[in-house]
Amino acid sequence: MKKKFRALTMNEFIVQQQNAFPYATGDLSRLLTHIVIAARIVNREVSMAGLADILGETGKENIQGEQVKKLDDFANEQFKSVLGSSIEVCGLATEEEKDLVSFESDLSKEGKYIVCMDPLDGSSNIDVNVSIGTVFSIYRRISEIGTSSVLEDFLQPGTDQVAAGYVLYGSSTMLVYTTGLGVTGFTYDPSIGEFFLSHRDIRTPEKGNTYSVNEGNYLEFPSGVKQYIKYCQEIDVATNRPYTSRYIGSLVSDFHRNMLKGGIYLYPQSNTYPEGKLRLTYECNPIAFLAEQSGGMATDGMGRRILEIQPESIHQRVPFVVGSTQMVQLLEKFMHINS
Repeated sequence: MKKKFRALTMNEFIVQQQNAFPYATGDLSRLLTHIVIAARIVNREVSMAGLADILGETGKENIQGEQVKKLDDFANEQFKSVLGSSIEVCGLATEEEKDLVSFESDLSKEGKYIVCMDPLDGSSNIDVNVSIGTVFSIYRRISEIGTSSVLEDFLQPGTDQVAAGYVLYGSSTMLVYTTGLGVTGFTYDPSIGEFFLSHRDIRTPEKGNTYSVNEGNYLEFPSGVKQYIKYCQEIDVATNRPYTSRYIGSLVSDFHRNMLKGGIYLYPQSNTYPEGKLRLTYECNPIAFLAEQSGGMATDGMGRRILEIQPESIHQRVPFVVGSTQMVQLLEKFMHINS
């Protein structure tokens, strides 16, 4: 009788990876475990959102001037609470907080890491039961251990990330992350409350046939982006066009599909958002890290590698193009030709 295969839990996988590096102290592994704990709590509320009094808006605005959803607020508080009670994290920056959050306990001040995150990406989808996610990015602090975290800890370029990932709350819940050794995905089994290894060494095809962009903003886009969209829409039997347009409105969901299947995601500058809309530190940098680790590419559409942009503030916005390498490069050609 064939022996039944048992998938690795995320904790088991993390320990295996840690054992491959004799110099590893386990701090990062424990930090990832804390993120998993908070993600499980958020997942529980997301799955019950239609039955619990957690849909709708709080009546507050975040630093971006956006209405804060009840689930936004809940997710932010859960991650802040769990990470604040850990001994690995000295500070946190999130979309929902105007300023950085410095954890001031003596143990927290000894923490080696800071976390930047969007606790609940795709807020506009919450009330209509469409996929949403959590995005996180981890850096080693540059301030002295034993002191409070400072702004400079959070203004490191994306190349300095030690880990990044996201949790996708969809038809199944997945956690996908990288520590710079490729991209690994885990699927949540709610019956026992564990994430199990489901996607080992995720690789993005060099070219896909899906483009993801909010075409409702078409008239506000630069001419290069307009020309690229027209190119994707043209019929050419010889090259198997047109491409397929797929846009969910959740960065995590759109990127996840394109990373697995091949495609490109665009949120370029526009008349309304001349500097771009997505935030560099806790949206673009972690997604760009994952993209590059899976063989993809992430730029501002004009040749600047996202991971090399020096942040000037924790809520800095940038234009963002990410996905299959050949598709990103072609978009950039259109941008240069029409610049």
